[in-house]
Amino acid sequence: MAQTTLLAIVNPLSGTASVQKKQQWIEFLLKIAVDAGFTPEARFTTHPGHATELATDAVRQGIRRVVIIGGDGTMNETARALLNTQTALGIVPVGSGNGLARHLKLPLNPKKAIERAIHGRPVVIDSGRINEHAFFCTTGIGFDAYVAQEFARQPIRGLPTYIRTTYRAFWNYQPATYEIDGKPQSLFSLTVANAGQFGNNAWIAPHANVADGLLDVCLLKPFPRSAVGLLAWRLFNKTLDQSNYLTVRPARSVVVKGAGPLLIHVDGEPLLLDTDTATVQVVPSSLLVIR
Repeated sequence: MAQTTLLAIVNPLSGTASVQKKQQWIEFLLKIAVDAGFTPEARFTTHPGHATELATDAVRQGIRRVVIIGGDGTMNETARALLNTQTALGIVPVGSGNGLARHLKLPLNPKKAIERAIHGRPVVIDSGRINEHAFFCTTGIGFDAYVAQEFARQPIRGLPTYIRTTYRAFWNYQPATYEIDGKPQSLFSLTVANAGQFGNNAWIAPHANVADGLLDVCLLKPFPRSAVGLLAWRLFNKTLDQSNYLTVRPARSVVVKGAGPLLIHVDGEPLLLDTDTATVQVVPSSLLVIR
């Protein structure tokens, strides 16, 4: 039996497409990959962390291309196993936000994204790390993390659910005070961005560059409710950095301290740290991605 040279990792729960539809995409991927000279294999994930396990095994086997069909969570699980290796990540974005794929201007149509993942070429990008957790798009504390936690509790994924969840979360959320590199600040949210957006073209750091060896630290101050409409408009029009409520500064690292264990998100997935302090730092030129 020929050795696998391309592994597809498919999350059956990502986004709103059915498993049957994803099976059709897999069959399309396998055909395209064979035609391109690969010996492909496809695996569905069955539990949290499974994508990391599959990608780790792929690296051990010398597989040089791993393609995910999933969202930002699947991307993160897979990419963390590919850090500082010669195995490149292909992305077929079928999740709720698809932040990294959108930032990289990858196709959002699954079949076109599959063709790009098979025929594209690897480029090197940075990643980030918050304590021991890798991220590739954004990590955040405050409102972003609160929304991620509430969204994770919803039985149905997708953009409409995310919008409803964000709207409800806004009315329940209270800003907090954090120490940012030792200086106390009252913040609505703190986002550290490797890529420029959360997903769905919501641009928190419009000028972020995934290959510049820097992260964009985005500090959003508390704001009156009357400003919500304009801030939302700016978020989706790549002008939020022009608001007086947002400060964006490039940095290689930042240390954040809260009043207790910090609730964070890592590429949209919520996580409660066991400490009140988060150290966020860039890891330059650490991941190969197919573009």
